[in-house]
Amino acid sequence: MTHTSILSLLGAADLSLAPIDVTAVLDRLVQQADADAATSIGFPGAVDLDHSKVMARLGSRLWNNIGDPADPGGTAHTRVLERAVITWVADILSMPADDRWGYVTTGGTEGNLAALHAAYRRYPTARIYYSTAAHYSISKTAAILGARSVVIDARPDGEMDYAHLAAQVRRRRRWPAIVVATAGTTMTEAVDDTTRIRAVLDEYGAGGHLHVDAALSGIPLALDGRLRLDDAGGIGSIAMSGHKFLGVPTPCGVVLIRDGVRSHSSHVAYTDTVDTTITGSRCGLAAALLWHAIATHGREGHRWRVSEARTLAAYAVNQLTAAGWPAWRHPHAFTVVLATPPEQVRKKWLLATDGDTSHIICMPGVSKGQVDAFVADIAAAAPPRSIPQSRLSPQSPTPPLGTDCLPMPSTDRHGGEFI
Repeated sequence: MTHTSILSLLGAADLSLAPIDVTAVLDRLVQQADADAATSIGFPGAVDLDHSKVMARLGSRLWNNIGDPADPGGTAHTRVLERAVITWVADILSMPADDRWGYVTTGGTEGNLAALHAAYRRYPTARIYYSTAAHYSISKTAAILGARSVVIDARPDGEMDYAHLAAQVRRRRRWPAIVVATAGTTMTEAVDDTTRIRAVLDEYGAGGHLHVDAALSGIPLALDGRLRLDDAGGIGSIAMSGHKFLGVPTPCGVVLIRDGVRSHSSHVAYTDTVDTTITGSRCGLAAALLWHAIATHGREGHRWRVSEARTLAAYAVNQLTAAGWPAWRHPHAFTVVLATPPEQVRKKWLLATDGDTSHIICMPGVSKGQVDAFVADIAAAAPPRSIPQSRLSPQSPTPPLGTDCLPMPSTDRHGGEFI
């Protein structure tokens, strides 16, 4: 049953109707969410962390982190926890202590917007390059900024086509380049190689800015040491989600930007804060939840969570292929890519599907029992159906360091643009 039908059933679709049984509406929403949870393995949200202590202590009032995380003023804010979150994430990314700035966002989309806004203000004639496997927020951000964008081909496994990037940068070498690499694409969790991207920019003297959209995979790869924002890497900014790997029960994220990239904003008198963020007022509860997830597990606890999730993903690939159903995963990925199952399986299990390809994501909290039940349903539904080998298998191993989009109207599929 959909949420709309639930509300209609309870007479709550029209709020002008009275009286409304509020408790019944809320209870029904919880019941439906609980029922969905058993078969929700297609989208990235960890469910193994308990955030109830934070919600019990802080959940009944407004916590407004208005302004910059370093601002001292205001009442009922959690900026001290926000700063601790930013420091921890920057540290695991080896970001230089004297060249870092960031804040807790509403999610990966805001993080991408904040980072690309800062880069575009610095390079106002730049072209923004991103692959066809990039998250849809990248094309949306380019449109919001009024920037010209160039769409780069992605390989069948989801990783950026670096030869195509080089060709497009070479054609536009007179303009700075802002390149978006993805660390964990939406369908295959592919990871773009920032070293190769940086080499392309250096070869053609494009300069500019390298941003990483690491909504899902940023923290796991950073804990591995495979994703670094040190001086050698040449990455200028990164955006990550907090409700994915850290399982925070509200959409949120973290953006980190080199302090030398961003332009410093003005003081707002009536709030006694500096307006450095996209939203101004920000959810202090989200910062507290992120801090709690980090503080209660630490680096080693989260490394263990990463290892367990990857082990389960490898198990899922083995079980699916043993059942005669094509499946694969990138090294270090939680995501298992498989031939799209029959309709009855898709109706039961909440999968992400793109044509003849689907995926499940073995996030922390997904169980071996869920994987076994999913594989059993596929085996019972129909004989296995293959998909073209070029789409089913990665073309090469994922590099040490990679979400799906629609190109902007001002671009074409092969990197053309209206100049």
